[in-house]
Amino acid sequence: MRTIVIAVFAGLMAVVVAGCGEKKAAKTAMELKDVPPDILKVAKEKLPGVAFDAAYREANGSYELRGKEKGGKVREIDVKPDGTVEEVQ
Repeated sequence: MRTIVIAVFAGLMAVVVAGCGEKKAAKTAMELKDVPPDILKVAKEKLPGVAFDAAYREANGSYELRGKEKGGKVREIDVKPDGTVEEVQ
């Protein structure tokens, strides 16, 4: 019985230790000036009138751009490196 308890405890500890690893960031902040011009062009075409003020590079290689409309509503667009729009919010 004691052997089973020790084995279960050791197994649980292994799961806890393995789960405490550092996760890779889902996205990395970047300067708007560093966003490729063709990506920024696509974003401006899809969301005209939005003043983009933040940019991120996602782990999958896509770009996420955020900005505000004249009325203050926050808008966001995700664009793949090939210029394909993934999502508009």
